[in-house]
Amino acid sequence: MVRTQIYLDEGQKSALNRLSAKRGATISDLIRQAVDQFVGRVTSDFDSALNQSFGIWRHRHRLGESSRYVREIRSEWEERDERS
Repeated sequence: MVRTQIYLDEGQKSALNRLSAKRGATISDLIRQAVDQFVGRVTSDFDSALNQSFGIWRHRHRLGESSRYVREIRSEWEERDERS
């Protein structure tokens, strides 16, 4: 484990103290659990969004070949970079 320091306001510290006493867990354990839940939710949200977006352009036939479309976009970026 890595030691780290955080700043809490009085309300957060009081709430953690109460929860620590109620659950019989250290404040460090509670904070690690909260971080694990937060990181898991963010990762889950990202994965969910990625899965939902898969194939989103499959019915856009007027784009034509995707590699041509990507080349056109990149050439626009290169032109913009040259002007800068």
